[in-house]
Amino acid sequence: MDENWIESFRQKLDEHYAWPALYTYKFIVPKGKEGEVKELFPYHQASERNSKQGNYISVTVQLMMQSSEAVVEIYKKAALIEGIVAL
Repeated sequence: MDENWIESFRQKLDEHYAWPALYTYKFIVPKGKEGEVKELFPYHQASERNSKQGNYISVTVQLMMQSSEAVVEIYKKAALIEGIVAL
């Protein structure tokens, strides 16, 4: 992940949220990788939805985040999952 992009994203988060705040993560992963995404949120309920042809799964999780830095840290960990797309 590019540091300039991360800093820009962090600033946008701080402009739009008053921390702590409820934040929604949504990821799309190839089928079979959804468990890796769920491991990022071990104590939270994740909802899943299969793509039309069943090759991909969207995983959505809402949780209370303490800061923009905490949000970014999750995205950094998620970026290590092969084939992931963050929305």
